[in-house]
Amino acid sequence: MKPEIKAYNEKQTASDQEICNLLASTITKQLTDAENKIWHAHPVWFLAGNPIVGYSKLKAGIRLMFWSGADFEDKNLAPGTGKFKDASITYTLPAQVKPADIKRWLKKSREIQWDYKNVVKRKGVLERLK
Repeated sequence: MKPEIKAYNEKQTASDQEICNLLASTITKQLTDAENKIWHAHPVWFLAGNPIVGYSKLKAGIRLMFWSGADFEDKNLAPGTGKFKDASITYTLPAQVKPADIKRWLKKSREIQWDYKNVVKRKGVLERLK
């Protein structure tokens, strides 16, 4: 785990830290070719410069967000505002984290990608990559 992601995780409460460590290890094992870094103050993984998945601390818990998750057609992921194609799940307890679900979503994140890397260049218009 990168030092900056480890530091992010260590700033959380014990329970949230456990959730963050589970998420980081599962994501890193599945996206071995992804770049990961702290982006907009939270851990994010990128494929070819395009954000794929990340997590952040919210009042409600730790939110795992997939940038193209709205198209995964998975009832466990809640779609975002509708402006973009994101979807997420929020965890409040480590036992809620199901690695099999995350692995399935990460597989879909490779197959279904919207081009967030160039959204500013396209003035907010998203195009599907795959």
